[in-house]
Amino acid sequence: MELPPAGDIALVIAGALVAGFVNGLSGTGYALVSLGFWLHAMSPLTAAPLVAFCSVCGHLQSLPRIWQGVIWSRLWPFMVGGLIGVPLGTAMLAHVQVGPLKIGVGLLLIFYCSWMAFVRRPPVVLGGGRLADATAGLGGGVLGGMASISGPIPVIWVQLRGWTMLAQRGVNQPYNMSVLAFSLVTAAIAGFLDRTFFVWAAITLPVTLIGAHIGLRLYGRIDDAQFRRLILGLLGLSGLTLIGTSLS
Repeated sequence: MELPPAGDIALVIAGALVAGFVNGLSGTGYALVSLGFWLHAMSPLTAAPLVAFCSVCGHLQSLPRIWQGVIWSRLWPFMVGGLIGVPLGTAMLAHVQVGPLKIGVGLLLIFYCSWMAFVRRPPVVLGGGRLADATAGLGGGVLGGMASISGPIPVIWVQLRGWTMLAQRGVNQPYNMSVLAFSLVTAAIAGFLDRTFFVWAAITLPVTLIGAHIGLRLYGRIDDAQFRRLILGLLGLSGLTLIGTSLS
């Protein structure tokens, strides 16, 4: 199989590098960043599993660094909810208009980020226990199955829990890994991992790991307040991207 055009390769490499950096720095956001580049060079049927593959590998690289924040008793409700939610969201896809859904989620994210940016003392939600955590994971899984936006609900929820940045990453990263790995397996069963996918994977994976390594090094130099602002910025950008792609 011939290699893609040089311009497409350069665009995809740039997207992989920036997305890997953001993922290494924050533990989330790979799909948001990479798809903005990749969809100009490849079909969504290739881009979606490629995002899952590169993101999972990037998470695996940084997992030892945030392992102290992984507490199984806190994590498993999110993971169980997410893995249940993905097939539910996929099954609902035929009955839901994805465009309006993305606009609604985008507006919600922008409202949340704007509100949190001006709150002097961010609210902390202590109630609900594991059931509430599982519900957040379920919501992320359902949105992931319907529109590939599994991250925002769990990210917002762990912020509202008032956990440290290490504790937030100790939930978000393994959660994203499990949901994306499940999506990758689903794509493989559906036959989407063709020769084109593997060509792009060979190009993007090394660059993703380099970007993730750089982002992870910078992560060690920020504090909880800076991490909170970083996550709010990514969520706000995600909201604008969802609205923009739905209206274009």
